[in-house]
Formats: sequence, structure tokens, C-alpha cells
Amino acid sequence: MDSRSELALVGLAGSASAALFYFGTGLAPIAALAWLAPLPVLLAAPRTSGRVAAALAFGSCLLGLTNSWPFLAHSYDLPLLPWGVAVTVGMAATFALAVALFRALLNSGRALLAVITAPAAWVAVLYLVASANPTGIMGSLATTQADVPLVLQTAAITGAWGVEYLVLFAPAAVAAAVTRRDVRVAAVGGVVLAAVSIGGAVRLAQDGGPARRVALVAGNHHGWATDLDTPAGPELVAAYARQVEALPDGVRVAVLPEAAFGAREARPAVLVDTMTALARAEGIDIVVGLAQWTDGKKYNYAVTFPASGGEPVKYLKHHDTVSPTGRDLTLLGSTGVAICADVNHPDPSSDYATAGARLLAIPASDEDDNGWQHSRTALLRGVESGVAVAWSGRQTRLMASDARGRVVAEAGTGGAGAFTVVVADVPTGDGPTPYARLGDWFAWLCVGLAVAGLVGTRVRPTRITPTPVGAA
Repeated sequence: MDSRSELALVGLAGSASAALFYFGTGLAPIAALAWLAPLPVLLAAPRTSGRVAAALAFGSCLLGLTNSWPFLAHSYDLPLLPWGVAVTVGMAATFALAVALFRALLNSGRALLAVITAPAAWVAVLYLVASANPTGIMGSLATTQADVPLVLQTAAITGAWGVEYLVLFAPAAVAAAVTRRDVRVAAVGGVVLAAVSIGGAVRLAQDGGPARRVALVAGNHHGWATDLDTPAGPELVAAYARQVEALPDGVRVAVLPEAAFGAREARPAVLVDTMTALARAEGIDIVVGLAQWTDGKKYNYAVTFPASGGEPVKYLKHHDTVSPTGRDLTLLGSTGVAICADVNHPDPSSDYATAGARLLAIPASDEDDNGWQHSRTALLRGVESGVAVAWSGRQTRLMASDARGRVVAEAGTGGAGAFTVVVADVPTGDGPTPYARLGDWFAWLCVGLAVAGLVGTRVRPTRITPTPVGAA
């Protein structure tokens, strides 16, 4: 290939993939475009050198993932410098690795191995990083499919890593089949996608557990951890109590946002006495986010006030980078309790499912821009483990989803009124999924496949000359 033709190919493929990554990923992704985003680069990679292919993949992915940079520039959870840039560069480098592996194997005559191991390399790196990273993972390719329940059912067996794999597997199969005119690759790709579609349809057609009426209640104009020792604290408690009292009949669980209140007392009477009496009077389990300062440390709790009127039960957030973390589960009947960033990790969701939970009540606190993305991360955890999700975000989003990942009801917060309230009858889970019982078996399989692919590039190849641009 002459340098002018190669430059034109690289420019066209890079521009197309960058645009598709930009609109197919991020905070408001178009699900179908996420499947297409890798394709132009994967089609071009076998026609260029290894270095050019890797650079093309890195650059196009990096440019596409800048779609989140305006948000990260003012984010307090993941500031753009240095962490937002580091995450973006890391994902672009991982895509470059996957494309370089795909090209090397395809051009050595191992088309099927290329198709299988390239997405495995992507999953393997993301899995290992997410496992070592205390903040977990969100906003990956799997999240882009969160509003496509047919695809999500794979997560019940493989975890979200299976969905992550599929979104890169499909374009890799198309690119290999087109480039090498390989019927075997096309057949394998078709069988895999058909199995995913049929299995997803079957699972969606099955009945879940019994429906439970849940309420999500969030104040629209209240900041983090309103201090119960100030006049605003008791006023907010009373305002939330009025909202709960006004809920329709049949509500069994009401969820308020993360850190709706703040206190320095071990037992803030104004909150505990009011909510205990309210839970008993209304027959509702009430879950309230509470930030508590003790001995100079902040503890991030979700306090559950049982409908029986008994003593409240505290759940301490399991995954928190700035506060002490807990290890214990809070299971009230078949309702488990978690908090916001807990859903960036498989546990405690899978632990709750195997312990008998069929619904997760999750107080949360996000920023407006990333409300959809984080609520869908919670939805993915629900599908993985087989539990419904009641997500109550402060000034971001309220969402209720069933155990199959279908959104039953949702609303954005921050409107003109004082509160946003969502009430929904949510089908609960029907038992722990294979993933909840087996854990990250598929992610480890991807690690093994990625290693096999890398080893395959070192074996003496049956080299295939790259197809020139414009060749028939």
C-alpha cells in the first residue's frame, strides 16, 4: 500500500470510529453506535502496519471518549485532571491492545482466534483494573447497553463482562469475515449472537418474583447531609415525613437519598423518633441516607426503619474512598440495602442475592450529568444478581427496575417543586443467578483467552499478505 492510500485509509477509519465512540459511549450513549464504533478501525487494521493500527485505535478511541470531559472538568467524583484523563487514556490504550492483537492474529491466518481473543483482551484489562481499583468501574461498553434488556440477560450468566465482550466481539467477527471472506468466522459470530438473542428473549418471557410497591422520594433543593443540629434539619425531617405520609396505599419500601441528613449524635432523636413512628404508622420500611461524624471521621450510613417499628438498622457503605467502610449486609425480609458507589463493584449485590434478597434499596447521590449512567450501573448489578433495584438519587435521578433490567419507572430530580416522588410496582427477583453463585468466571476466562491470543502471536505464523486498499 502506498503512503497516500494508507494515510487516506487511516484518516477515514479513525474519523468514523472516533465519531461513533463519541456518540455511542459516555453519559448519554446511543446503544447501537457502540457496536459500530470499533468496526472501521478493525476493518482498516489488517491493511496497515502493527504500529499504525495500534496508533489508529488509540487515537480514535481517545477522541471519542472525550465526550465525558466537559462533565469531568467540574466533577467532584472523578476530576478530569488527573483521574479523568488517566481513565480515558487507559481505555484507549486497552482498545489499541485489542486491535493490535486482532491484526496480528488475523494476518497470521488465525481469524477465529483473532475474533475470540481481541474482545477478551479488552475485558481482561478492564476486569483486572476494576478489581484493583477501589472505585470499581462504571461507564464502560456494557453500560451503553443498559436500556437494551435483550442484550443484558447475558449478564445473569457471565456478569456485565459478558455484555462488554459481546459489544467488541460482534464488530470483530464482521471485520474478520469481510476481510478474509471466512465463512467459519461468520458462522461462529452468527451462532453466538443468535444464542444471546434467543436466551435473552426466553429469560425476558419468564415470570420474575412477586411485585412490590416501592416509593423513591428525593428533595429537589437540598444539599449534602443537612445538619440535624440546625433549624433546617428538623424542618427537612418533617418535610420528608409528610411526603411519606402522602404516599398511596400499598407501598412497602420507601427510599430516600444518600446523606439526606447529617448528624454528630450516635442516635439523632429528631430523625430516629420521627421515622420509627412513621414506619410503624404507615407499615413501610423506610431507608434513609445518613452521614454521621464520630471521632473526627465521617461514616456513610443507610439507616433502615422497619415497618414493625423496631430499632433502626444501620448499613455502612462497603465501597468508599474517603470514609471508613463496612462489611456487613442489611437484609430486611427480602430487601437488601446498599449505597451509591457500592454498585461499581459486583459485591455486595451478588452477596445479597445469595443471602435471599430480591430487591435492593439504594440511596444515592450523583451529579446531574452522570445520573443516567450511574443508575444504569445499578440496573446492571440487578440483572447480574437477579434482584430488582430501587435507586433514589439526590438531585439526579430516581429509578426503579425489575430483576431483568427493565426500567419500571424513573424521573429526574431538581424540578420546580420541593420534592420528586416516584411510586412503582416492581417485579422482584426470582432467585440468585448463575453469576451470583459463580462470580467472575467469565472475566477470568477472558484473561486466559487474552494470554492464549498473545502466545498465538509468538507462534510461527502462516502469514497472509495484507489486502491492498481498493483490491477486489
